[in-house]
Amino acid sequence: MTLKKNMHELEAQLSRLSAQEGLALIADLLPGKVTFSTSLGQEDQVITQLIADAHLPISIFSLDTGRLFPETLDLLSRTEAKYKQNIKVYYPTTSSVENLVSDIGINGFYDSVENRKSCCFVRKVEPLRRALAGNEVWVTGLRAEQSANRSDMKRIEWDEGNQILKFNPLLDWTFDQMIAYIDEKNIPYNPLHDKGFISIGCAPCTRAIMEGEDARAGRWWWEDSKKECGLHAK
Repeated sequence: MTLKKNMHELEAQLSRLSAQEGLALIADLLPGKVTFSTSLGQEDQVITQLIADAHLPISIFSLDTGRLFPETLDLLSRTEAKYKQNIKVYYPTTSSVENLVSDIGINGFYDSVENRKSCCFVRKVEPLRRALAGNEVWVTGLRAEQSANRSDMKRIEWDEGNQILKFNPLLDWTFDQMIAYIDEKNIPYNPLHDKGFISIGCAPCTRAIMEGEDARAGRWWWEDSKKECGLHAK
């Protein structure tokens, strides 16, 4: 792939562009082959607005794990209506979920990191692979300051696990910069954010964080782990 061979050059070029300009460039370089995964978090809501505002030819999809907060599903509907943008939803396969629950129980992910990762794989990782199939660039809402695991990521990088280029247009955005943009553009967001839920995933696996805690502390809060589900593992 040409872009894969010239990632250093592309990284330098993207570093001089705004997030929206970078999205436009990537969409122009690989028309019809760029897709954006939204979890409806604040970062992702910003990117959806950037795509819709510039009418960029970038498809948007989301993963419904079957364990999401009602507020998240409501936000999905509100977002589609506001931006007149279709967001394709991918679900885990019924048989995989049935086998998972049979093996570990309905809430067996609390019992071990291995069980939790098995649940994440069935509900998120496998559906993601189906969603990315046929595309060459995966746009994400990752920001470097979200966690130590993400601080060394590049704006454009090769995702070996999914065999796809990953583009992180908001990589160098600060939390305050993101919130200011959401306020300025009147971007819809999950009301749980106002209740201390900074990073929002599945309902059983997410809690509000306390003052001074890391932004990812509320995810898989019972674990002492790297706080990742496997979607963005290197």
